[in-house]
Amino acid sequence: MLELDSITKVVGAQTHISDVSLRLERGTLNVLLGPTLSGKTSLMRLMAGLDKPTHGRLSFDGVDVTGVPPQKRDIAMVFQQFINYPTMTVYENIASPMRVAGADKKAIDEAVQSAAELMKLTPYLQRTPLNLSGGQQQRCALARAIVKNAGLVLLDEPLANLDYKLREELRAELPRIFAEAGTIFVYATTEPSEALLLGGNTATLSEGCITQFGKTIDVFRQPRDLITAKTFSDPPLNIITMRKAGTSFQIEGGFGFAVPPHLVSIPDGTYTIGFQPHHLSLTPANAASVAINASVTAMEITGSESFVHLRYVDARWVMLTSGVHDFDVDSQIEVFLDPQLLLVFDEQGRSVTTSQPNATGEARNGTN
Repeated sequence: MLELDSITKVVGAQTHISDVSLRLERGTLNVLLGPTLSGKTSLMRLMAGLDKPTHGRLSFDGVDVTGVPPQKRDIAMVFQQFINYPTMTVYENIASPMRVAGADKKAIDEAVQSAAELMKLTPYLQRTPLNLSGGQQQRCALARAIVKNAGLVLLDEPLANLDYKLREELRAELPRIFAEAGTIFVYATTEPSEALLLGGNTATLSEGCITQFGKTIDVFRQPRDLITAKTFSDPPLNIITMRKAGTSFQIEGGFGFAVPPHLVSIPDGTYTIGFQPHHLSLTPANAASVAINASVTAMEITGSESFVHLRYVDARWVMLTSGVHDFDVDSQIEVFLDPQLLLVFDEQGRSVTTSQPNATGEARNGTN
């Protein structure tokens, strides 16, 4: 188990990580999800021992490793700025952790060949990294992390430079490899869709704080607060102000609808509602669906899906719908929203639609 206890990292006048507590179990995949500068890389550097926390303690399997340098830890790392040994062949780069560990020649060769095949590097094993493309160099660094068989593997957006097909293959394969080895697998990404594809657990980050940690699908479906919901939405979360009065909701712009049963008990008052782009549709999903007249501001057609950018009063929304649609800009269209799918947040941004989900692992932020 990797345990972070009240970890804070301050650099000059800036707080990069703020009072983070986190427990990661062996054999688990853990995604760090957040936008650029949210603290993902800073947190991974602390886990790796590349940086020392200003306050707090890190332990691995019950042993305090707070001040222990990375070379004395059982870890493998692949960061955005990946590193290979330029004078070594790809084969020797991949084999290097096993040679340092004193593995025999046969075991090394089997591991290198297996990792090279997975990373599509077999034809390039006798080349040096400088004779590879950027994506091939990244795969070389990933292969070295695989053969090291470390207790903790840290991957910081490692698939960004790879082609689509290989990226999809590795998203499925890497978690299986590390889970079978009993490794704690930590994977940082800015993409909500990648977190959902990987599964496992997800910690959402904002301004150096973990806003929520739990099973990935639970964090996506049941965000604890508005910040988490926004972090876990791409395209951006659709939001608008709403007022609850008795058994009705009144939405900014004048239309209202009945309060869904699971929200009847919340106090009357003003709330922010949020909903995902795919929760808007061109046809009603059920009898409870609410019709909204909105103005089209832009269209994006991907071939199998259409992103329809909308304006409703002062709100800007995006609808993701299947098929090809070509609405004229400034035209008025009717879209539908199922009230059962609404995420509702109070004036402090806290969710009133769900309690904190049960999850594999724990997280705490002193600032929340």
